[in-house]
Amino acid sequence: MKLQIFYDNTPYRFRGWRKAKELVNEIIKSEGKATGDINFIITSDDYLRSINKEFLNHDYFTDVISFNYSFDDKIAGEIYISEDTVKRNAVEYNVDFHNEMLRVMIHGVLHLTGYNDETAADRQKMKQLEDKWINCFTKLQISD
Repeated sequence: MKLQIFYDNTPYRFRGWRKAKELVNEIIKSEGKATGDINFIITSDDYLRSINKEFLNHDYFTDVISFNYSFDDKIAGEIYISEDTVKRNAVEYNVDFHNEMLRVMIHGVLHLTGYNDETAADRQKMKQLEDKWINCFTKLQISD
């Protein structure tokens, strides 16, 4: 099992990566699954939009796209995150950029574990889980 983070032409670096990896493992474990190889790729709006167009036929910006490579009960995949969109969302929602980045990372992991955000009820459930896990991350940080 490998959890890795890659940065595609961005100076940004995620603070607390070791704790974030613990959190991802906890999220997956809470769903009764095992952690496989998961790569987080922090990139730009333009690159994520090109992925969105090529693979999903959507011609718009987004904050996260997950590619699910899970098999059996092992969660694996790639989670692409637009640093640009996360920054805009942090301003729009008046939240800390780092917390918004963590929320999007959690959102991507939830997709890999089988959650969707196609309906209002799905989005509400994911938002509740994101809030729960962000609070857990904060507790992990405090316990250091």
